[in-house]
Amino acid sequence: MFNTDCLHGGYRPENGEPRNIPIIQSTTFRYETSEDMGKLFDLEAEGYFYTRLQNPTNDMVAARICKLEGGTAAMLLSSGQAASFFSIFNIASAGDHIVSSSTIYGGTYNLFAVTMKRMGIEFTFIDPDCTEEELNDAFRPNTKALFGETIANPALAVLDIEKFARAAHSHGVPLIVDNTFATPWGCRPFEWGADIVIHSTTKYLDGHAAAVGGAIVDSGKFDWDKYADKYPGLTTPDDSYHGITYTKRFGLGGAYITKAVAQLMRDFGSTPAPMNSFLLGLGIETLPLRMERHCENARRIAEYLNSHPKIAWVRYSGLEGDKYYELARKYLPNGSCGVVSFGVAGGRAAAERFMAGLKLASIATHVADAKTCILHPASATHRQMNDAELEAAGVSADLVRLSVGLEDSEDLIADLAQALENI
Repeated sequence: MFNTDCLHGGYRPENGEPRNIPIIQSTTFRYETSEDMGKLFDLEAEGYFYTRLQNPTNDMVAARICKLEGGTAAMLLSSGQAASFFSIFNIASAGDHIVSSSTIYGGTYNLFAVTMKRMGIEFTFIDPDCTEEELNDAFRPNTKALFGETIANPALAVLDIEKFARAAHSHGVPLIVDNTFATPWGCRPFEWGADIVIHSTTKYLDGHAAAVGGAIVDSGKFDWDKYADKYPGLTTPDDSYHGITYTKRFGLGGAYITKAVAQLMRDFGSTPAPMNSFLLGLGIETLPLRMERHCENARRIAEYLNSHPKIAWVRYSGLEGDKYYELARKYLPNGSCGVVSFGVAGGRAAAERFMAGLKLASIATHVADAKTCILHPASATHRQMNDAELEAAGVSADLVRLSVGLEDSEDLIADLAQALENI
């Protein structure tokens, strides 16, 4: 069961072993012979030789997340941004094309639209609420993946995963879903047709703003061999590993993650510190308890804001009447998340005065942890976007993102009330 897996998934101590996942704080690992180590370099044996690629602590926590998502293989990375990059770059290169939802985290948008564009990978951004015909029209012969967020940050649009999965599979590409805001407690995208799931584990999975990290989980369901010409990196010999073909050696359930570790982690070194992974593992243990409280607090605050005369609009998919309410009931039956977006009557200036008057909630770039924080994305996470790009991303200039924490909801509402009185 899910709650039990949050505590025990990925690690079972043997007789006399530590009850908690141990921190293996070592860069290197000793072997008796060069032959033993050589087998690791040839991917002929499992084990560890250098933490830049793999570390036991990291792998145990990755296995826990993999179990929670219902995948076949997973890896941890140093950040959610690294997870976003690896998820695409593992199957795309210069000259390729990706279709992405336009309502995605501003940092991801910048990674795709600017940085990866300089690497020769082109992205087409499309409104996730588009028709299936419009979505299908965005694909090209060189499209390698479709990307979206379960709950968009900060637009809070809920992705119609089945619609996106149908489009991706009809064009022979995988659907990659960022499940950060929903977490596997709220939604398991593989059950709706997604092929790869990523996380910024810095958010709800860690839950305490203690450790930056990312994760990639493979469903093991996408048939890379069926589209071998599109994905030669997985289906043809890799000269850097003595001609190994990943799908043949590791099967559909292990090829994608093995390649990402063996090639990308080897070359980019975006590995998390074992201590960070240990903290992440601790955070996951209380994920169900925290998410229930986050969602309940957020629902109460969304209802309060929705009835306040100084609030122009409220967006929260758990709020009846919200644009995404029905999609949330389908994909997020346990609850949405703890993030509420809204606009303060009077626009940007009024929003800034309101935020400055808060005493309990902190103005911070972070989101989705135990303590309540608030942000004006157009001035911070999305400030690299022009007005047209902001509109396409569902981030209006007056949008305020409130990440509701685990405090008593009455205290949070009182803090909002006194700040609103002063504008």
